[in-house]
Amino acid sequence: MGQRKVTILDPATEEVARIALFIEGKGLPETAKKFVDKAFEFFDNLSDERVLHHPCKHLPWNLLHFRCAHFRKKYVVAYLDNTDEIIICDFALQKLLGSTHK
Repeated sequence: MGQRKVTILDPATEEVARIALFIEGKGLPETAKKFVDKAFEFFDNLSDERVLHHPCKHLPWNLLHFRCAHFRKKYVVAYLDNTDEIIICDFALQKLLGSTHK
């Protein structure tokens, strides 16, 4: 029972930053900071090798063999699950993925 290395690709970090800027723009800078902290904490928790999420139902991600995890019910984290590493590939608002992802 161990932890795997976590690598976070640019599309995921950029989307977290974009959402944080939106929250901050609403006059909630502390909430934006907490959102970023919690998102990256969640990414780190995906390294637990005992946890395995389902393959993504969103077709473009499914074709890339991504697995999906839900963050705060509204967001989806797409990642590649390797034996010794988790690669966080994307982060998206679930409703923007369309009806192919539930």
